[in-house]
Amino acid sequence: MTKKNTRREFLSKTGIIATGLTLGVNSISAQSYNRIIGANEKVRVGFIGIGNRGSQLMNIFMKQPDCEVAALCDVYEPYVSRDRSKVHARYLSNTPRQIPPMGETFPNKIQAYSDYRFLLENKDVDAVCIATPDHWHALQTIDAIRAGKDVYVEKPLSKTIQEGRKMVNIAQSSKQVVCIGLNRRAAPIYQKLAAEIPAGKIGKISFASTCHVSNMFPDGIGKMQAEAPPKDFDWEMWLGPRAFRPYQYNIAPYMFRWWEDYANQISNNGVHFLDLIRWMLNEEAPIFVSANGGKFVLDDDRTIPDTMQVTYEFASGVLVSINILEGSSGSFFPYGYIELRGTKGTLYTAETDYKIIPAKPGQFQGWKELTEAEDYRLPESERGLKDSTTNLIRNFLDCVKSRDLPLATLEEGHRSTTMAHLGTIALKTGERLRWDGKKERFTNNDEANKLLSYEYRHPWKI
Repeated sequence: MTKKNTRREFLSKTGIIATGLTLGVNSISAQSYNRIIGANEKVRVGFIGIGNRGSQLMNIFMKQPDCEVAALCDVYEPYVSRDRSKVHARYLSNTPRQIPPMGETFPNKIQAYSDYRFLLENKDVDAVCIATPDHWHALQTIDAIRAGKDVYVEKPLSKTIQEGRKMVNIAQSSKQVVCIGLNRRAAPIYQKLAAEIPAGKIGKISFASTCHVSNMFPDGIGKMQAEAPPKDFDWEMWLGPRAFRPYQYNIAPYMFRWWEDYANQISNNGVHFLDLIRWMLNEEAPIFVSANGGKFVLDDDRTIPDTMQVTYEFASGVLVSINILEGSSGSFFPYGYIELRGTKGTLYTAETDYKIIPAKPGQFQGWKELTEAEDYRLPESERGLKDSTTNLIRNFLDCVKSRDLPLATLEEGHRSTTMAHLGTIALKTGERLRWDGKKERFTNNDEANKLLSYEYRHPWKI
């Protein structure tokens, strides 16, 4: 059998599609492969994973005047053909808000794929945006770097700590620009606070906290039986490196976030806030972590806790607490979603404003106030700017051209994603774990170290 025939057979087996679009896997311009993108030249971006979040990101990229959508890839055919009328009725019934509207108009010819590896072969693609389920981020990012593509990858960076470190190491040994979608790194309010808080704005901080609250009582993600997926949904490819299991309608394409093999809520929502706290504190990694929680409220198919509290201790003398509550409602805080408690005052912050409440003197203290109250809002001129996700995408495209480091680097993304994974591992072991942030190993629990990675299903490997 010739190489050409083998390739054609593989394309057929993996279901590469071109419904209403142009496949063009052989229309590769060698001249454009390693070309330097000029200041006025468009960055040609391929999108891997174009469901809910992927579509949101793609539409922001499309608004940038120097970006051109070059290719689309997804395991669900209607997402690639951008035809909502072909979406399975049960998806529209179960998760209507998470099914993208689609129907975009592309001014240029778009190449379409159901296997991301063939998109990465396309040398007319300069960069990729990866918004697939979490268990795919490491493989696809590493493969994209090795293919010479710049990468914007959605949070969380990885599904395991060892994956994340390997992603960082491979990126550092390459010339590629890689940005993680921790979008608040591009928010002016946090850039301001990241400079002022470590400099002592509210004094010595000994406690910080955050929470994710979503009352999913009583049904949660429901209970369903294994069934065959829609014929145009490639379940085998969706699973990728994870162990095979039968398809269920409350796993994919959206509710995988409540299944530990593919995601969880401390890494899905919590990683944003853990990243901000770590950034505001100018900390790298905790030395201790402990966790409590479980399925205390919801009787559904989820394999992650509906109630979870994690405490991190840093060598500098600060405790960080995160609470994941999906069986109740109401915020922990009077304002915003992050609380930093210092000797001079307490900071509460959201994305465009913050409040500082001066500390009150405790026992035996005679002072009145150590700092002034502050109710800060971004100036109207700045509040009218783009949202933080748009800012981060704009920064990524600028870095693709300048070859500078992006605002949300892979190393920072790995450190913050690691905090989320540490919480999950602490809950699984039920132990107070000591963490060596340099070696990225637990020093007091061998069972916990076994959870730093998992064995990929054949034939997938990094």
